[in-house]
Amino acid sequence: MDAHTRQAATTGLAREMRAFLVAADAFDESVSDALGLNRTDLRCFDLVEQHGCITAGALAVAAHLSTGAVTFVLDRLEQHGFVRRRRDEDDRRRVLVEVLPDARARALEMHQPLVRAMRAESGRFSVAELAIVAAFLSKARRAYEQASTPDGRPGRRRA
Repeated sequence: MDAHTRQAATTGLAREMRAFLVAADAFDESVSDALGLNRTDLRCFDLVEQHGCITAGALAVAAHLSTGAVTFVLDRLEQHGFVRRRRDEDDRRRVLVEVLPDARARALEMHQPLVRAMRAESGRFSVAELAIVAAFLSKARRAYEQASTPDGRPGRRRA
């Protein structure tokens, strides 16, 4: 592949990634509106759901929020019936956060049309092609994570 062809492919990939992120952002906005949450609350709900059970402190780190901001997020999520906090049985100083089953079901219902569409699209690719896409997305995610560290981040997110 010559330099011009590679540049065109890279430019096209960057354009599609940006468009994908805008579409994902719009989808998240519509889901958060439908669930009666703000975007930060939805992001934290998703992080708790991904981890199954997480400490409030670990959630703060994962969400790039202060522990005080996470307290307010958890207050709102708890008030709206999305999560519950409980003391860790092994270390009573730690607070564990978990998603409530009904909230998981509501969120899953909102995502089902997208999940079905994505599964249909992924079925058009070979296993090897899916592995390449997954590897690229993993590297792209790490690049985003690295760019949002204290050394390279544009600013700390707030609730």
